[in-house]
Amino acid sequence: MEENPELDENTTTGITDETVEELAVAEASDVTDIAAENLVNTDSDAEVDIDRDNSNDASNGSSATDDSFDVFHWANEIDEVKNNVSVELFLFNKNYTPFRVRYADSLAASVKALFMQEAAGYIIKEADKGLECREYEKSDGEDKVIYRTKLGKVGRAETLIHLIEHEYRNIDSYNDHVDEFKKIKGIIAKFTYPGDNGETKTFYIAKGISPSSALKGGTSWELNGESFEPFSAEVALKMPEDNQVAIIDGNVIIFNQSKFEHLFQYDYKSQVIADSKAKELSEKYKLSFAEGLTLNSLLQDRKPLIKKLQALDIAEEMPQEKLIEYADEMQLELMTDDDGSIIIMDDRDLSMFVNLLSEDYYVSPVNGRRYEIKSKKLLSAPEGEPPRGA
Repeated sequence: MEENPELDENTTTGITDETVEELAVAEASDVTDIAAENLVNTDSDAEVDIDRDNSNDASNGSSATDDSFDVFHWANEIDEVKNNVSVELFLFNKNYTPFRVRYADSLAASVKALFMQEAAGYIIKEADKGLECREYEKSDGEDKVIYRTKLGKVGRAETLIHLIEHEYRNIDSYNDHVDEFKKIKGIIAKFTYPGDNGETKTFYIAKGISPSSALKGGTSWELNGESFEPFSAEVALKMPEDNQVAIIDGNVIIFNQSKFEHLFQYDYKSQVIADSKAKELSEKYKLSFAEGLTLNSLLQDRKPLIKKLQALDIAEEMPQEKLIEYADEMQLELMTDDDGSIIIMDDRDLSMFVNLLSEDYYVSPVNGRRYEIKSKKLLSAPEGEPPRGA
């Protein structure tokens, strides 16, 4: 079995879910306005070895941009060096914390085939049938198309790769977390191979895992011939056979759009709206955030808040002074600093701020109780006299 030379069983482990969340927040603040980017597509019908992917793609934030990345050339290169490729597996949970996991020597060929050769082979085979690689942000559901985007835009994927690349010695072995299998989100294979100039080249293949599909030793039996026997493993897992996501040189290659979005919780349209509304809010209101937080990062994956903001015309909403007065009237704990900026410490503070903008707090004139209104419908102006007079 190919082992990572840096692996040290006596190394102290220390990556926590809190560490992952801090990294995700930091990286999310670097996401630029996707909608404003001017990327370029090509529709060349050239042979597989010719550059058919001349997009203005870039690597992640820590690397130089790579405008010449060609997924078809990559597939051909992998096909040529497949016998010299080493692979290491990691499981990762719903917080995108990775765990090292070993595999038996007898599975080495299967691991390469299931992850690497399946993906590269699909690209090579389908290229001759018109397969194209298009920008994820400008495409949706076309036939014979795989998509690409920048790793830096997909915060959770970038966090996962960062931990594997830069925090390897702090990654726990999954053997210490077997009882947490229900929290597992996916599996990612790290492949390395020697480049032409003596450098080590790396790429990743990721797939989602459904914990509900696993068989657990305590409740499963093996059928051996004509008799049942105790299930010998702690957990048995059927590995997904389909191609889902590859991460190569700072580029995310998307074979299955819906599974990619679910695996890394990435919703492009919601993110564009969130970025736009965050800009409008920042221009109109003075906001102060806890260290490491930004308005963009707090809005990530909070679809109810984004939907509520989408329904508001920020420019026409109440000014900051009126909003603070409204919060005081509702006896809400909306904090401000010495400069009058509204303090946002966490997502609860942000929800309160957005609810105030939407005028979702109300004191009943009947019983004097305060309410947060979950849904409301604006009534039209009344016509005529009230039914019981003025």
